[in-house]
Amino acid sequence: MESDIDPSSTPHSNVNSWIEKLGPGLITGAADDDPSGIATYSQAGAAFGYNILWTILLTYPLIVAIQVISARIGRVSGHGLATNIRRHYPAWLLYGTVILLLVANTINIAADLSAMGAAVNLIIGGPTHVYTVGLALFSLVLQVFVPYRNYVRVLKWLTLVLFAYVGVVFAVQIPWMTVAIRTVFPHLSWNGGYVTTVVAVFGTTISPYLFFWQASQEVEELRTRHGRRALKHAPSQGASNLKRS
Repeated sequence: MESDIDPSSTPHSNVNSWIEKLGPGLITGAADDDPSGIATYSQAGAAFGYNILWTILLTYPLIVAIQVISARIGRVSGHGLATNIRRHYPAWLLYGTVILLLVANTINIAADLSAMGAAVNLIIGGPTHVYTVGLALFSLVLQVFVPYRNYVRVLKWLTLVLFAYVGVVFAVQIPWMTVAIRTVFPHLSWNGGYVTTVVAVFGTTISPYLFFWQASQEVEELRTRHGRRALKHAPSQGASNLKRS
């Protein structure tokens, strides 16, 4: 009989280490800060200063809640969101969701790759389109030929680049009183540019692909770690894994 004891609960397992526990949530959260998102936030700041900071009071709790729900769906069921939609809802809803996700992902990836190509151009000059195509091919090769276990380790360490934001806080003079006031008491506007920017901020922060990615990574973690099973089949593993996620 296969045991449903979570190996991460054993004292001799290195799975309990803090570094080992960092995985799907960390990577998916960092991926939300993608090139298209950076471009959106930069344009929002350049156009409206601190007047859109209030959106963080809504986007942060929403993204946390959605990511936790997606993680739990994947960890409990052992399947991604698409499979769960197929099992519990009509086929037309699954196909409609997947088509919308495909369209949104295609546009988002195109924006990300274009922004990456433009960033390389800013650093070393040269043809932006060539950089964009090269980065697309490089990313595709990594996705197809690098095993998940090896790839996820690289992605985990790449999240350290986000500390660049911390460095900016110490390098730039920030009027913290103005930041606090504008966050809690925003200067709202109904002009087209302001409304469009707010929609863009919500759209790039709470992106549909993140929900599917989070659940799918939880499933990948199940497949690559010996002894772990979907929580519906091994409820005794629930406490530690739900806490981790």
